[in-house]
Amino acid sequence: MIILVGPSASGKTAIAKHLIRYGYQKFVTTTTRKKRFGENNGVDYFFVSREEFQKYIKEDLFIEYTIYNDNYYGSFKKENGENKVLIVEPNGLKSFKALNDKNIVSFYIKASEETRIKRMKERGDKEIDIKRRIENDRIVFPENLNVDFVIDNENEDLDKITQKIISIYKKKN
Repeated sequence: MIILVGPSASGKTAIAKHLIRYGYQKFVTTTTRKKRFGENNGVDYFFVSREEFQKYIKEDLFIEYTIYNDNYYGSFKKENGENKVLIVEPNGLKSFKALNDKNIVSFYIKASEETRIKRMKERGDKEIDIKRRIENDRIVFPENLNVDFVIDNENEDLDKITQKIISIYKKKN
């Protein structure tokens, strides 16, 4: 499994979608956040209510879950598998690392705050949300995150990044 982790608008979702075009499967996570334009339930996320999410927690159905930007996010145990792509935040990464699965390869997707702010504006995020995400990311994403590889997504071509990740993943497995 390929795990992508990085701050808001670092490019995790774009990279994950590109990897899927190369035959990898999306590890569909569950969230309580509202759907964005163009997102589909069961494809981008499993969109559920807070009540449903809390029920799943009680039933121990998640490998990990967290609250990020005031919404719940979780990874169902049943979604785990090889050749899947998953986006998580740092605590979620810790939970997957704790599985000690040699088939899991993690990548930190790095981009400057300036680039990330520009991307958030381009996708139509509100100024107040952008400010909150940037401030939150400064706290949530430490400099020394325990990942296997760091990928710079400042000005890199998406195809090059995707090929680099695939190459690294294949070598590790």
